[in-house]
Amino acid sequence: MRTIIASTFMLFLLIAQAQEEKNSFSLDEATAFALEHNYNVINANRDIIDAQKQKWETIATGLPQISGAVSYQNQLIQPVSQIPAEFFPDGVPGTFVEVVFGQPQSANASATLKQQIFDGSYIVGVQATKAFLSYSQNNKEKTDLEVRKAVVEAYGNVLLAQESASILQKDKENLEKTLFETKKVFENGLGDEESVDQLQITLSSIENQLKNARRLEKITLQMLNLIMGISIDNNTILTENLDKLTQAKIDPSLLESELVMENNVDFKLAQNLNEQRYFELKLAKSRALPSLNAFVNYGANSFSDSFNFLSSGQQWFEQSILGVDLSIPIFSSLGRSASTQRAKIAYEKAKTQLTEAQEQIRLQLESAKSDYTLSIEEYETSKQNLKLAERIENKNQIKYTEGLATSFELQQAQTQLYATQQEYLQSMVDVINRKTALEVILNQ
Repeated sequence: MRTIIASTFMLFLLIAQAQEEKNSFSLDEATAFALEHNYNVINANRDIIDAQKQKWETIATGLPQISGAVSYQNQLIQPVSQIPAEFFPDGVPGTFVEVVFGQPQSANASATLKQQIFDGSYIVGVQATKAFLSYSQNNKEKTDLEVRKAVVEAYGNVLLAQESASILQKDKENLEKTLFETKKVFENGLGDEESVDQLQITLSSIENQLKNARRLEKITLQMLNLIMGISIDNNTILTENLDKLTQAKIDPSLLESELVMENNVDFKLAQNLNEQRYFELKLAKSRALPSLNAFVNYGANSFSDSFNFLSSGQQWFEQSILGVDLSIPIFSSLGRSASTQRAKIAYEKAKTQLTEAQEQIRLQLESAKSDYTLSIEEYETSKQNLKLAERIENKNQIKYTEGLATSFELQQAQTQLYATQQEYLQSMVDVINRKTALEVILNQ
C-alpha cells in the first residue's frame, strides 16, 4: 500500500511539474519557432501549395479530357403523327392515319474524349502560373522577414518592460528608505514637512510607473506569444539579457554592406507584378489567334416498351464520331484591340512602378543606415548620461542627508535620473530594432 501511495504521489508530482514547465527562448530560438508556428507563416505556406495546385489545374486544361453521360427517357404520352392514308394498302385517299413512331422508353450511354491542339491563351496561362508561383514564394519570403522583424521588436519590448520594472523597483526601494529617514528626522523636529511631502509625491509617481511597467511586461509577453504562434497565456521565459543583446547587435560593418537589388523582397514582388502585367498583355494578344480542338465520341442507344435496359438480351445500337473544331476570331468591332491597348498601358505602368520601387528601396536603405547609426550614437550617449545622472543623484542624496540640499533639488536630480534610465533602456531597444530593419532591406 505504501508503494502504491508513493507511486501515486510521484505521478501527481510529475504531472504538476510538467504543467509548470516554462518555455525558454533566446532571440534566435524565438525567431526560429515563429518562422514555423506563426499564423501568417502557416498560411503563406498554404498559399504556395495553393499556387502549385493552381498551376497544375491550368496545365490540366490542355491535356486530354474524358467525360461520360448516361440518359434515360420514358415518354408517358408518346407524340402522334398523321400520315396520308394512301400510304397504306387499305387507306382512303384524302384521309390521314394516326401513327406513333418508336418505343416509349429509351436509354443512351456515351463517352467523349477531347484534346486541345492549339490555343494561344492556354500557352500564356501556363506561363502565367509559373509567375504566380514565384509571387507566392516571394510573398512567403516577405512574410518570414516581417515575422522575424516582429519577433525582434516584441522580444525587445518584453526585455524593456522587464528591465524597466526591475529598475523602478530599485528606485522605489531607495525612495522608501529616504522617505523613512526623512520622516524620522521630521518627527524629531529637525526637518520640515515639505521635504516629506516632496518625497511622497516622487514615490507615488514611481509606484504608478512600476505598476504600469508590470502590466506592460504581461502585455508585451502576450504579444510575443501571439507572434510566435502559441497561446498568449503561455508562461514564456526570455533567456537574453538586454544589455548583452544590444552589444551583440552593434555591428558598424553592416553599414558598409552593398545592396543587391535582386535580393530585396520588395523588388522581387515588384518584378512579379511586372511579369503579371506582361502575361496579361500576351493573353490579350493571344485572343486574336485561332484555337483548334479535336474530339472522339462513342455511345450507344437502346429502345424498349418497358425498362429492361440492364438485361443481357437487350439490344444496343452503337455510334461514334471523330471531329475537330477550329475557331477563328474575325471581327470584334475593335473590342480585342481596345483590350490589348489597355493591357499594354497596364504593363507600361508596371514598368514605371518597378523603377519607382528601385528608387524607394535605395532611399529606404539610406534611411535605415542613418537610423541605425543614430541608434548606436544615442545608445553610447545615453550610457554616458546615465552614469552622470547617477553621480548627480548620488551627490544630491548625500547633500540632502547632510542638510546641504533641499528636497526640491533632490527631486530634480531623481527625476533626471529616472528619465535617463528610461532613455538608456529605449536606446538599447532602438539599436536592436533598427539593425533588424536594415537587415530586412539587405535581406541578410
